[in-house]
Amino acid sequence: MRKVSLRNLAAHKVRLALTVLSVVLGTAFVAGSFVFTDTLQRTFSSIFSDTAQGADVRVSAEDARSSGVPVDDAAVISALRDVRAVVPYVSGQIVLLDKSGSAVQSGGAPTIGEAYIPADQRLGEDAVFAQGTAPIAPGEVAINEGGATRSGLGVGDRTQVLVPSKGTIDVVVTGVYDTAVESGGYIGLQFTESQANELFSDGTHVQYYDIAGTGVAQNELRDEVAAALPDLKVQTADDVRAEAQAEIEQALSFVNYFLLAFGGIALLVGTFIIYNTFSMIVAQRVRELALLRAIGASRSQVSRSVVLEALVVGAIGSALGFAGGIGLAYGLRALLNAFDLGLPSGTLALEPRTVIVAFAVGIIVTVLSAYAPARRAAKIPPVAAMREEFASAGDSLRTRTIIGAVLAAIGAAGIVVGAQSTGGGAAATVGAGAVAIIIAVSLAAPSLSRPIVGALGSVLTKPFGPIGRLARTNSVRNPRRTAATAFALMLGLMLVSVIGVLGSTAKASVDALVDNGIEADYIFSGPQQIGVPTGAGIAARSVPGVDHVAILHPVSVDIDDESTFGVALDGSPAGLFDLTVTAGTGELSGDSIAVSQTYAEEKGWQLGTNTRLDTVDGKQVPVTVTGVYQDSQLLGNWLVSEDVYEQVIPSILRSDIVVLVGAAPGTDLETLRTDLEAATKPFIVVQVQDREEFKGSQSQQIDTLLAVLYGLLALAVVIAILGIVNTLALSVVERRREIGMLRAVGMQRPQVRRTIYLESMLIALFGAIVGLALGVVFGWGFVRTLRDEGLSTLTVPWGQLLAMLVGSAVVGVLAALWPAIQAARTRPLEAITGA
Repeated sequence: MRKVSLRNLAAHKVRLALTVLSVVLGTAFVAGSFVFTDTLQRTFSSIFSDTAQGADVRVSAEDARSSGVPVDDAAVISALRDVRAVVPYVSGQIVLLDKSGSAVQSGGAPTIGEAYIPADQRLGEDAVFAQGTAPIAPGEVAINEGGATRSGLGVGDRTQVLVPSKGTIDVVVTGVYDTAVESGGYIGLQFTESQANELFSDGTHVQYYDIAGTGVAQNELRDEVAAALPDLKVQTADDVRAEAQAEIEQALSFVNYFLLAFGGIALLVGTFIIYNTFSMIVAQRVRELALLRAIGASRSQVSRSVVLEALVVGAIGSALGFAGGIGLAYGLRALLNAFDLGLPSGTLALEPRTVIVAFAVGIIVTVLSAYAPARRAAKIPPVAAMREEFASAGDSLRTRTIIGAVLAAIGAAGIVVGAQSTGGGAAATVGAGAVAIIIAVSLAAPSLSRPIVGALGSVLTKPFGPIGRLARTNSVRNPRRTAATAFALMLGLMLVSVIGVLGSTAKASVDALVDNGIEADYIFSGPQQIGVPTGAGIAARSVPGVDHVAILHPVSVDIDDESTFGVALDGSPAGLFDLTVTAGTGELSGDSIAVSQTYAEEKGWQLGTNTRLDTVDGKQVPVTVTGVYQDSQLLGNWLVSEDVYEQVIPSILRSDIVVLVGAAPGTDLETLRTDLEAATKPFIVVQVQDREEFKGSQSQQIDTLLAVLYGLLALAVVIAILGIVNTLALSVVERRREIGMLRAVGMQRPQVRRTIYLESMLIALFGAIVGLALGVVFGWGFVRTLRDEGLSTLTVPWGQLLAMLVGSAVVGVLAALWPAIQAARTRPLEAITGA
């Protein structure tokens, strides 16, 4: 039986190749995901392996959002018995300008300014300079090699640096220093210690102190320092490195889960193809397997022969998929680099776990997919070999349809219930309901295919006359095969439509927020990492033709021991954005705070309620509720005055979310734009946009994310198309006698091809219609759970869905090209005689 299985595979090379390909694509994505994220993790780990180099202990603030460690604590640390040296560290986000005065783009990587520590004060090894020397005077900087390459700057070049909280300063490059590893888009500028303190600290704090001991164990020195500074975070250097590694792993875990989710989707789609393939293979080999039973093969031998074929297919597919995964990892890295995310590069990491998972997943999925067909094969009675025709129509569809209907009802209830709430729990409920419906559709799809495909066929194939009727009949004749073939495309388009609904809703919600909530003539925005540099809004107030300016600052504090985020307002909202006050006043001054209706109800606050804001530095700022406003996505839960903002946020951490500018009556807006751009030119990264341009820029960011998602989902759609090709090719083999008979009674080759084209189109449209309908329903459910996050305007991209429907029909025809050609080449006499 082993020889029979292997020879059967070798005798059907095309069928083997198509089946193997479905395994290859699924396992390649899983292997590629692991290789890619392992590579990123190892590269980041090597970058952070030098953290706290030469230090034994680090002292920092408990909360990273605080001002840092008081400068006065340096004396306390230095006075300890086992301390040999104490080195402060300060740094901050900056924007580097190139020779032309444009901001140097670092992708998603940070651009950091920090203090250069001279060799005689440094705890670790001195910086290695590839060119030039270290900075020794204010206005001098050293730049890392990667930053020098990106910016085109070299030793002796003069340029400018924008410090968001300080403005623009002139600098000259005195040196280019080496980094131990390739740091991707990261740009690091080193200033003199005195200038770094001026730029990146408030003068009374530093970010942390690195401490070297006199030879005692790190743990002992840590305990000694902790006893002297009980309110600060004291760690050994090993703990600092371990914490950095853990943060990297946590950050990359999302990427890994994200990519593996798409790999799982690809495997799921591939599983249906494999299952469908083996089901059809068994159906085609009924007489062969029954003959084997008739000459003495047992049921277990027949079953094992089919499973053995699946094992071989899984092993070959996994091996090729593993190799393809390495290539896919290269492709993913190239794709992300094309979006200029600033990721560091390094040699690809290949862990033993990746090899094991790739082979285990590919082989197990394939064998399990073939198990049910193998059982059916084992049940074939020997007497069937004596019959001229044997139809394996399978079990009745009634039971699986009833089960599917029950699951669909449960799933629909889950989606409706989940959509009534918001948050992670609600989304999980919607997700569970979606899974139940997907399983329900997989069970009930054969029953669904008959009326849907029949209705489609009666309309779309009518112009083709008898050929069209034959194609329609063939499509509904074997509903199991039709449903299994369409299910892969159904899943792919379902996911595409879910993402389409989420994306279009996100863009529509942004548009609604701007259209209904913002009345300003111009909006200032900046990069997500730094926001709008401090001072840009103030500069706008002095521009002729500006009537009023509102500056919104982000605020992070604790209220009632819970971390919460709000907004501080510098200026008046009148004529700039919608602030509908339902109680009290919207004017903010002194210790006043205005809260949204929902937050006021949640806290039980009323006008005159006294509460306090607890800062990360331990300050307690009392405030009084002076107004209640309608819920606003722009403002969030609460709004405080500029006076409160200056008390709760350290000067070095202050920033602006957005600046809104209103023109004076009669002002020419184009002239005002020109003047505003001139006034904000020193702030480099500030974009001056009207409302339509602001909406467009936000939509562009959403489209960029969607492009990545669609690119990854394209794999599932490709697998689905291959599944249609595979099924049609096997169908042609299964119906060889039938096609030969049709040819014998006068059907021409073009008519045979046209029949196959129409069948494939109907199957593809069936999968597309069901998949898109499910995607819209699931998208609605998920959008409802995110309405508190700003997705308040549900929008269905009907044009996109229609395009996908038309595209599915085209895909169906294209997928049928090769099978149709094979069918048209069928020789009538050979097919009829079985030669």
